[in-house]
Amino acid sequence: MTINELPGTYNITGSNQDEAAVTYKGTMDLTLDENNRILAKWTINNNQEQLGAGFFKNNILVINFNYQGEDGKIYKGVVVYKCITKDILEGFWSEKHGNPLYLGEERCFRVGTQREVVN
Repeated sequence: MTINELPGTYNITGSNQDEAAVTYKGTMDLTLDENNRILAKWTINNNQEQLGAGFFKNNILVINFNYQGEDGKIYKGVVVYKCITKDILEGFWSEKHGNPLYLGEERCFRVGTQREVVN
């Protein structure tokens, strides 16, 4: 797989970095900048926007992300995706102030594919 196959819109399902593993749904848009770095924008549960930037090598995509919480604070973390195919990404993530005993999880399906998740 090449980095040029990654850009697009993906539907996502995931679970948070806590004991309850609260689930969420949303979308993720991937684009490339002028240096072939990945730019990501997530919209979680139709109301929370997260932004990130990262890199791709050997079918592994790593993105550092951040977002503003409801409390006005900026939260930061990193997500690592294994690119199963050009249409399916499987990942795990952690936030700096999240529960260190747990990892969040996320699955991404390119919009328009048969495994696409319905919001």
